[in-house]
Amino acid sequence: MRTGIILALFVLIGLLVWVLISSIREPIEFKAEKERRKTAVVDRLVQIRGLQEIYREVTGKFASDFDSLKYIMETGKVMKISVFGDPDAKDAADQIRYDTTYEDAMISVKQLEQNLDMSIGFDSLSYVPFSQGSQFSIWADTLTYQSTLVNVVEVGTTWKDFMGPFASDRYRKYDDNYDPAAPLKFGARAAPNTSGNWER
Repeated sequence: MRTGIILALFVLIGLLVWVLISSIREPIEFKAEKERRKTAVVDRLVQIRGLQEIYREVTGKFASDFDSLKYIMETGKVMKISVFGDPDAKDAADQIRYDTTYEDAMISVKQLEQNLDMSIGFDSLSYVPFSQGSQFSIWADTLTYQSTLVNVVEVGTTWKDFMGPFASDRYRKYDDNYDPAAPLKFGARAAPNTSGNWER
């Protein structure tokens, strides 16, 4: 009888120790994993945003799907205008010369990769990292903004798409701002803005 009580106490103590360790470990694991996954998704969104800017240089608008985005990167030409002469000089209008050339969009893509210090994989571009094959939502259109017709774009996903086992409301207790249903995105449907909401 006494041995049984001692054994039960050891089991209880072991259970309490496990609960204590878990209560300390879980928020640390959540915050580390949240940052790791967010960084990967933001990196992909930054790549897409850069490619959308190149797409706009080529076509004058944003891409509304990833197939078009990839196609223009592989086949499009970016217009480059060189100015010869001093536009600030007196009577400069007669002495200024403009030269227009075109270069492959892939040259701009390579420059973007250098600036971001990361390579861009077109085959995986549309897929949300850490998701089970989920794709970013992509939307582009024009709208009248302050009496001007402008191009707008929005690309993103929701936290629950890439947070895996942490995609639950119960993890809000470790981060007041955490909302699995909230978007992680750049751009806006109602304004010509390509900022990412991770930059707030």
